[in-house]
Amino acid sequence: VPGIHMQCRKDLANIKGLSEAKVDKIIEAARKVCDAGFITGVTCLQQRSRVTKLTTGSGSLDRLLGGGMESMSITEAFGEFRTGKTQLAHTLCVTCQLPMSLGGGNGKAIYIDTESTFRPERIKPIAERFGLDGAAALENILVARAFTHEHQMHLLSQIAAKMAEDQFSLLIIDSITALFRVDFSGRGELAERQQKLAKMLSLLIKIAEEYNVVVYITNQVVADPGGASMFTADPKKPIGGNILAHASTTRLSLRKGRGDQRICKVYDSPSLPESECVFSISEQGIVDAQE
Repeated sequence: VPGIHMQCRKDLANIKGLSEAKVDKIIEAARKVCDAGFITGVTCLQQRSRVTKLTTGSGSLDRLLGGGMESMSITEAFGEFRTGKTQLAHTLCVTCQLPMSLGGGNGKAIYIDTESTFRPERIKPIAERFGLDGAAALENILVARAFTHEHQMHLLSQIAAKMAEDQFSLLIIDSITALFRVDFSGRGELAERQQKLAKMLSLLIKIAEEYNVVVYITNQVVADPGGASMFTADPKKPIGGNILAHASTTRLSLRKGRGDQRICKVYDSPSLPESECVFSISEQGIVDAQE
């Protein structure tokens, strides 16, 4: 029923075998069964108690995020190459399988790979660190390689069916914007690109809320030639524009530190203060920085 509330009338009408009259009847019946109207703040707080927090593997990063990555929302990490976005994704693939008492989600992971960066051999040492069997951990990760933005959307449409069959706690897209940068070029195609990106992000937030999963997406950055002249410390900005900025619940900015250290800053969040922390990348995934 919540799935019907989350669909436009025209999207339901596009399903083969459903006429407009049938769609109207389905929507009316769904509203009678579950009225998706107003609720009190107390009820909203009770619904928020379902939210789980996934540990990132680093205590300092967990504290920055208020306990870990939050379910029922989209967490976006952006930064240059080699800042730890994909390493964080690999670590989350393992921690999501841990029991709730250990900061896990007690579920499987789905990894949509658009840049061919998923490395299954990285999972084994991370799993051993958390006391899990490497082969069993890999068995609980579903990986799909997306080649175009349309293929990426098709894979997302299959996810709901998989989540209805099994217990999942994490969905990763690494990266959300890479294929859009390839498939659309120039200002002439910008409006179409942003519209399709918005539709994809809308689907992601619906999946996050309906199935109570953590959605972690990575994003690329673009050099801003005008930024350097304005005396800003970092002239690079995340791509995707305002569409992506508004859709992401929590935005994290990652940058390089000394050696294997990385710095994570809360760039935007409805509930977290704007602060930063230092973590390290090791063979066992994301760990606390060693001074």
